[in-house]
Amino acid sequence: MGVKKVALVTGASKGVGKGAAEGLAEAGYKVYFTGRSSSKDNPPKPLTIEATAQSVDEFGGEGVPILLDHNDDKQVQKLVDRVRMEDGRLDVLVNNVFQIPNPPAMGKGFWEHPVSVWDDQCGVGLRGYYVMSALAAPLMVERKSGLIVNISSRGGREYVFSASYGVGKAGVDRMAKDMALELKDHNVAAMSLSPSKVKTEFILDMISKGKLQLDPSEAQSARLTGRAIAAVATDPELMSFSGGIYTVSEIAAHYGVLDPEPGID
Repeated sequence: MGVKKVALVTGASKGVGKGAAEGLAEAGYKVYFTGRSSSKDNPPKPLTIEATAQSVDEFGGEGVPILLDHNDDKQVQKLVDRVRMEDGRLDVLVNNVFQIPNPPAMGKGFWEHPVSVWDDQCGVGLRGYYVMSALAAPLMVERKSGLIVNISSRGGREYVFSASYGVGKAGVDRMAKDMALELKDHNVAAMSLSPSKVKTEFILDMISKGKLQLDPSEAQSARLTGRAIAAVATDPELMSFSGGIYTVSEIAAHYGVLDPEPGID
């Protein structure tokens, strides 16, 4: 058996981040993942890093939960140092961490939202991607191998939710394109990846409260994102995808990856 590949997923106590960790686990990765919700219960409470760790292990990977606040750069550096010390490599970085404003910023003009929604959506959700990538990239550059995936959304290309949300996602897309240019000579890829409608806990809660009109059967599972990332990461032609802005559906269709909870996309 060869050396186990290593992935790091940010913001994985729930939603797309958890799905990404699970999909990579199916491919046999050791997955470090971050979150701010923790549980000491056995079994652990849902929507915590311990619950994700249990799920990752059940899907065949090795889960390493990290309680971490991405507003604190020192904590991020400490995580990278741990990965270097324990594994000496990082094959896949999935930037997914995001802070949903409370209350969510939607249904109003930008001037009607608290200015703090900018820090929520463009702080952790944009700056956090940059910091994590900048600190983790040396692990890939040194080995001349690796993939950085910025989880985005169609909000980077069209209006979704709010102006601050769109700016954050557009920045995520552009960051991936520009990082790809700077990483090209080091044989490290960077790409932006947008799930379609996804059955995350947040979306399902919004549907149940009547705040969002969506048939769950028409949405993707979060784990499809992880499966798509695992597929592209192992492609010998990975670098041909670098710098691109893709949807999960496009990548899944290209590799024939199936949704474990199929709906209509």
